[in-house]
Amino acid sequence: MNDPADTLRATLADLVDGLPPRQAARAVERLIANYRGDTPTDAPILRDRADVVAYAAYRMPATFAAVRSALTAFAEAVPDWVPGSHLDVGGGTGAATWAVSDTWGGTRPVTVLDWAEPALVLGQEIAASLPALREARWRRSRIGAALDIESVDLVTVSYVLNELTGSDRAALVDAAAGAARAVVIVEAGTPAGYARVVEARDRLIAAGFRVAAPCPHSAACPIEAGTDWCHFAARVSRSSLHRQVKSGSLAYEDEKFSYVAATRLPVEPAASRVVRRPQIRKGQVLLDLCASDERLRRSTVTKRHGDLYKAARDAAWGDPWPPGED
Repeated sequence: MNDPADTLRATLADLVDGLPPRQAARAVERLIANYRGDTPTDAPILRDRADVVAYAAYRMPATFAAVRSALTAFAEAVPDWVPGSHLDVGGGTGAATWAVSDTWGGTRPVTVLDWAEPALVLGQEIAASLPALREARWRRSRIGAALDIESVDLVTVSYVLNELTGSDRAALVDAAAGAARAVVIVEAGTPAGYARVVEARDRLIAAGFRVAAPCPHSAACPIEAGTDWCHFAARVSRSSLHRQVKSGSLAYEDEKFSYVAATRLPVEPAASRVVRRPQIRKGQVLLDLCASDERLRRSTVTKRHGDLYKAARDAAWGDPWPPGED
């Protein structure tokens, strides 16, 4: 049987076949403006099935890839834990539920909360192609201060905070912290997205959580506000819809994202994390690292380092460093 990533890709391809290309492209362009913007809203962005199909086909693979990357780093920091239940807040068509299934496998109680009824309906339809998600609950709920979250092992919140007011963001993070053993939050890899992640990170730490990833520590982020931002990239295969909307010929694109994964469980965070794309030069590799001593530093690995040099040449943006110590 295909894995969740392959199953999702095939299911979305079948879905798009029934949507006129021009209609899909127009819907995607409007949705991009909303999802990449900073305007809080209490109205559903996904209005009807055409919107939702376009969103699912265009955004689900990228959201899946970003959340899957964050979950991989989290799972490495908590290697002996498997979530027994999962709540996806503001999950729309459920990309994060697919990412959780791909990370840990097996079945567990899964609930997706979202305000957009068309997204929930389509998400349930798509989930029918994956056995682990066929029993998932899809519930309509306004995401904000009035949100009531039942006790659960894992809460995911992906690409949701940008849609909320500051007070609703705080209420959502506090509710997640009060109900879950682990919380994973993913936002767009922009300065504004990173700022929202840092804000959520601070609230989780204040609630007694430990950061499992990407940070090697739970102290304050060493990046000076306004000077830079912490983000990563996940490679996504482009569909025909992606190429049409972006007028591009490349078979892939990189989804930039910021995230925090925090938990009440004991954690084994990375000794340090590669926070920029490694620079490979003649006889050396330059690694920009966030380290457990709560500082940013650059490490130069040369051929004299033997196997470590080989590992550095294979290191990717977002990887733990050194290898084998995450």
